[in-house]
Amino acid sequence: MAFLDQNPAIGFPLAAGLGLLVGSFLNVVILRLPRRMEWQWKRDSREILGEPDTYDPPPPGIVVERSHCPQCKAQLSWYENIPVFSWLALGGKCRHCKAPISAQYPLVELLTMLLFVACAWRFGFGWQGFGAMVFTGFLISMSGIDLRTQLLPDQLTLPLMWLGLIAASDNLYMSAKPALLGAVAGYVSLWSVWWVFKQLTGKEGMGHGDFKLLAAIGAWTGLKGILPTILLSSLVGAIIGSIWLAAKGRDRATPIPFGPYLAIAGWITFVWGDQLVDGYLRLAGLA
Repeated sequence: MAFLDQNPAIGFPLAAGLGLLVGSFLNVVILRLPRRMEWQWKRDSREILGEPDTYDPPPPGIVVERSHCPQCKAQLSWYENIPVFSWLALGGKCRHCKAPISAQYPLVELLTMLLFVACAWRFGFGWQGFGAMVFTGFLISMSGIDLRTQLLPDQLTLPLMWLGLIAASDNLYMSAKPALLGAVAGYVSLWSVWWVFKQLTGKEGMGHGDFKLLAAIGAWTGLKGILPTILLSSLVGAIIGSIWLAAKGRDRATPIPFGPYLAIAGWITFVWGDQLVDGYLRLAGLA
């Protein structure tokens, strides 16, 4: 790690390559985890209701099963699985059935690569940089799942929160107390908004996964990161959400996932939170 810090010309390409590989894996998580969850929910429901168990083979696993075309089910060769380059070489189409391959694959891979390089640039190539990459990978996968399904799985939000608290126990980014307070404040703040909105309207304004995601972000950014994350996510959500609704011709009653906006704001706060707060205080004449 010290060698990479002293030789960034080697470290940054390695971080970029790692980002491409991890981005390829995150695509698998985004696409397969919700299907595995739905399969498990149906299985649990039949058991609880006492219904006979029917033949329902599980969807492909996240780690073991090889990648395949979702249309013709043909397994992909290693040279069809090279991040970004395979998609470009194949012209965005399956080599076997010529069905279009979603642009999500190269976009997630490129995004992960860029953010991993940013993490290495901001935190170095030691444990802080590695932890930042882990945090980033979780946020990307949860954003992708929420955009596709409007779900934020406990299988991702809760481990991310515990990882943040574990990192704080070793003072990786902060001490344990602000991390714990950040997790509590993150959950309670959005839960309170949800509860008040439900009492006033009788409707649920957001999903419970949003509470857990902000709790996880709070465990990584600390108590002082909660308010900037909420403000930034609201701003980003208002801008991007309005553009999306206008482009789709939808009205404001259309539900939109809030998780990606929390993730964007949480990542910015995690990487540049101190600079943002200091800049705001200077503009407000308080520093």
